[in-house]
Amino acid sequence: MRAKPTVLPDLVIKNGLQLWLKGENAMPTMSSRRAVIGGAAALGSLTIFSRSGLAADFKFRQFHNQALSSPLHKRLVEMWAAVKTETNGRVDTEVFAENAGIQGSDPAALKMVISGELDFFTLMGGILGQSVPVAEVQQVPFAFKTASDAHAAADGALGVYLREEMAAKGLHGFPVMAFDNGMRQTSTTSRPILVPKDFDGIRIRLPAGQMFTDTFKALGAEPVTINVNQIYGGLKDGKVDAQENPLAVTEVFKLYEVQKYMAMTNHMWSGFNLMANLALWRKLPADIQAVIERNATKYVRLQREEQGAFNGGLRKTLTERGMVFNDVDQELFRARMAPVYAVWKEKLGAKCWSLLEGHVGKLG
Repeated sequence: MRAKPTVLPDLVIKNGLQLWLKGENAMPTMSSRRAVIGGAAALGSLTIFSRSGLAADFKFRQFHNQALSSPLHKRLVEMWAAVKTETNGRVDTEVFAENAGIQGSDPAALKMVISGELDFFTLMGGILGQSVPVAEVQQVPFAFKTASDAHAAADGALGVYLREEMAAKGLHGFPVMAFDNGMRQTSTTSRPILVPKDFDGIRIRLPAGQMFTDTFKALGAEPVTINVNQIYGGLKDGKVDAQENPLAVTEVFKLYEVQKYMAMTNHMWSGFNLMANLALWRKLPADIQAVIERNATKYVRLQREEQGAFNGGLRKTLTERGMVFNDVDQELFRARMAPVYAVWKEKLGAKCWSLLEGHVGKLG
């Protein structure tokens, strides 16, 4: 028998923040709702929307850090629309993109998911590693040769192990959870990267994550951590000389306007792991879980295909925009990774490293 619809408390938008007022019928998973997502009302104003009488039994919020124009946003919106349809409106999820205004960006959002202030989130392994250390395995440099190799590992035994470790930290990971971002390439302002010594003295923007720092220090670069939405300004102002990301980031954030050279280093794979607050997930009825998992699998795979095609066509597009591309001999760069592999084999643990090598072959 269908559960009685939950009557949600009123939503107050004040000073650009969404706050959930207490109500005796409020959902347990929305008890605090201190999340700084939204900003729909003008600063200083106060608007109240009645949430009573809605048909949805479960109201969720999904956050991701990519642009509204990204394949990730498109597929997440489609995924949750399908879930709403297939549950006859019992599940209603709002998707928030990179402009949602979470102070502290991804690390803060990760803490919010673990604490239950945010319901669903997508996050790259390098930052997820701040709470789930073995998640850094997804960013081991020069391990995955292609995005498809990384997908196979994420969907296989390595992914099973990662989800077990996520659960120990209060996160639910999905059987097919790794949306794609693509293989990471390196762009520079004043000179191309042809061989490892070209990194000497280069100040390169990196996301938060020790794996990134260790990798580029080993290559001779000077790492500088900057949030993704501040890369353009950092490059334009000369705070950094270079950045590394899948080609899609260069296109979406218009980095071609402040970068000249693009080296196809393929040094790491990058993706977005779909996760949920574990306590929330375990409270959901089995039929709701099944619908969400089935659609997660479907739309993760669709997004992978779309993202791969998008990245694949960007070399031509970015060349037309004025960027100069070059390929590199990866073995020259991988040869500098021996100390990185030694450190991270110990950090990740023998089991994790063995599972990785089971997918990619011997490293180091």
